[in-house]
Amino acid sequence: MSAMTNIASRLRRTRKTKPERKEKSKLENVEVASQWQLMWWKFKKHKLAVVAAIVLLLFYLAAAFCEFLSPTVPAMRYPEYKNAPPQKIHFVDKQDGFSLRPFVYGFKEEINKETFLRTFVEDTSKKYPIAFFTKGEPYKLWGLFQSETHLIGLKDSEEALVLLGTDKLGRDMLSRIIYGSRISLSFGLLGIVFTLILGLILGGFSGYLGGVTDTVIQRTIDLLICIPTIPLWMTLAAALPRDWTALQIYFGMILIFSIIGWTGLARVVRGKILSLREEDFTMAARLSGATDMRIIRKHLLPSFASYIIVSTTLSIPATIIGETSLSFLGLGLQAPVVSWGVLLQDSQNLETLAHHPWLLIPALFIVVAVLMFNFLGDGLRDAADPYK
Repeated sequence: MSAMTNIASRLRRTRKTKPERKEKSKLENVEVASQWQLMWWKFKKHKLAVVAAIVLLLFYLAAAFCEFLSPTVPAMRYPEYKNAPPQKIHFVDKQDGFSLRPFVYGFKEEINKETFLRTFVEDTSKKYPIAFFTKGEPYKLWGLFQSETHLIGLKDSEEALVLLGTDKLGRDMLSRIIYGSRISLSFGLLGIVFTLILGLILGGFSGYLGGVTDTVIQRTIDLLICIPTIPLWMTLAAALPRDWTALQIYFGMILIFSIIGWTGLARVVRGKILSLREEDFTMAARLSGATDMRIIRKHLLPSFASYIIVSTTLSIPATIIGETSLSFLGLGLQAPVVSWGVLLQDSQNLETLAHHPWLLIPALFIVVAVLMFNFLGDGLRDAADPYK
């Protein structure tokens, strides 16, 4: 009997509950997981970074399909609606009551007898239902596919749908903001690509080769860091020929930002390679006959790729803000190019801005985009050290 009791007690001690078995299974998965899997699991726990990634994905999808998502084309003018305020979306009409289909009222113009300023008020006698997948101004999606279908518009009407108001020429602000996202957001991505290439190559050679190469590259970095960034941006942007096309100025500004912005990344790469170039795996690759470029590209850079991703993510907002600032000051992109910085040029006049505050709405999109990139960078920075 005592033997049976000992066996039963031993079984009870060895039996694990379901939560314990689940925790053990999780620990076993962690032990065999790769670094990228650990980073992904750690990143998912950073809720703010996940939300930021979703918001940025929506922003870039909107930029990619801006022709379809915008109510009209950015150059479309409504002369009767110059500096019109944002239209309000309604579901309840005084005469017809509640309606499942949203609608907007038309505008009627009034003159303030004291200030003699034009103002717009809703004309409840003109009711326009809002519909999806409506026919509108023709466009070419990505410059390839001809279409007239827009995601949103007014049903059976040629009236203007201006949910975010219009500018001084009567152009729809919502459409121009959506189109502007393609220029501003792509500027950040392309700018960081060239910065990444310069930073990785020059920083890699500086840390791996050392000697005269390291000295020349580091003194060049010191020189660029000593010059104030904004005046240098302004000087180089103002030096671009005015007879260049919009596309040439766009890529010219990208090169300017890349030439100035590679220094920080190069310093980080140099420091990492200095600590890794004498490791056993580096010596083994060198003894096996691998070239310097192959050792840097195949062995050294992948060993701290997570830090490169974090640095890249945190550098994109600075590029977006730089382009916006130069375009706002008139030194970057110019109309008829549509970017968030170009749209903010109309807000330089404080008197105009006091009467038409909706002209500052593009600044809200810039703030949101920059915040989302910073939140995403924080999440990636925490995930880059999954063992912490």
